[in-house]
Amino acid sequence: INDIMDEAKMTANKEAKRIVVQSIQRLATETAIENSVTVFHIDSDEIKGRIIGREGRNIRALEAATGIEIIVDDTPEAIVLSGFDPVRREIARLALHQLVADGRIHPARIEEVVAKVRKQIEEEIVETGKRTAIDLGIHGLHPDLIRMVGKMKYRSSYGQNLLQHSRETANLCAIMAAELGLNPKKARRAGLLHDIGKVPDEEPELPHALLGMKLAEKYKEKPEICNAIGAHHDEIEQTSLLAPIVQVCDAISGARPGARREIVEAYIKRLNDLEQLALSYPGVIKTYAIQAGRELRVIVGADKIDDVETEKLSSEIARRIQDEMTYPGQVKITVIRETRSVSFAK
Repeated sequence: INDIMDEAKMTANKEAKRIVVQSIQRLATETAIENSVTVFHIDSDEIKGRIIGREGRNIRALEAATGIEIIVDDTPEAIVLSGFDPVRREIARLALHQLVADGRIHPARIEEVVAKVRKQIEEEIVETGKRTAIDLGIHGLHPDLIRMVGKMKYRSSYGQNLLQHSRETANLCAIMAAELGLNPKKARRAGLLHDIGKVPDEEPELPHALLGMKLAEKYKEKPEICNAIGAHHDEIEQTSLLAPIVQVCDAISGARPGARREIVEAYIKRLNDLEQLALSYPGVIKTYAIQAGRELRVIVGADKIDDVETEKLSSEIARRIQDEMTYPGQVKITVIRETRSVSFAK
C-alpha cells in the first residue's frame, strides 16, 4: 500500500497535467465577441424619418415597448440599438426588421409587433435549450431547466457567450471524466448546468453557484450534480469527484485564449501602469507599451545609463512587473540605448 501511495504522490501531478492537456486538445471552440449595442442596417436614410415618426412618437413607442435605447443619428444607413440585455436587443432588432419590411409604422402596430416577436423569442429560447440537450445527449431535463439553458444563448460573461461556455465545459467534463474512468454522462450534465444560476427568472441576492444548486435541487437533479454546481467556485464543500472536474473545466473554458474579452478601461489602465512603472526609473526618457501590453519598449538616455546598466534595468523592470501587476501571458521588456557620434568636415 505504501509503495502504491508513494507512486501515486510522485505521478499524480504529471498524470493530472496529461489529462488536462489531452482534454483541451480534443476540443476546438469559437472565440468570443459580445457588445452592448446592435447595429441595424437600413436601405435608405428616408426610413429613419418614418421610424422616428411625427414628433418622435414612433421611436418613443418602440423604446417603451422594448426597453432598449434607439439611437438614430447621421450614420449613413444604420440605426444603433443600445442596451445591456441581449434578449431585449434581439427583440428590438427583429421588431424593427418586421416594421421596416412591412412599411406600416405607428405606435399601435409597434406594440403589436413587439408582443409577437417577444413570443417568438420565447419559443426560440426553448428550442435552443432542447437542441443543446439533444446535441450533448442529455435526457430527462426539467422543461424549466431546458428554458434556462436556452436563455444562456443571449447572456454573456466577460464577452464569452454563456451557452457556448457551458457546452464547452460540458464537453470538457465528459472527456475528463472518461479519462478518469467516471461517468461521462453525469459529468456532461453537471458541466452544462454549472452556470444555470446566471439566468434565473427572478434574481435573489445569492452567488450564481449557490443559486444554480438551489435550482437544480428544485428540479430534482441528482445530489452529486447539485453539489458540483454549488461547489464550482468553492462556496460549499465538494462531496464527489464530479465537483473538481466541473471546477477545472469551467476554469479551462474561461481562461483559454480568445474566450473572454477584457473590459476596455481595465486594459487601458494596465497599459498606463506598465508605462508609468518603467518611467519611474532614473535615466528612462520614454516608454511605449505595444502589442496590447505584451511588450514594453523602454528608451534610455545614452549619457545617463551605460550598457551594463541597461541589462540590469530590463531584468529589474521585469521583476517588478511580475511582483506588482496581473496580466495574461508574458510581457517582454526591451531596453533601447542609442549612441550617436556626430562631427562635421568643414
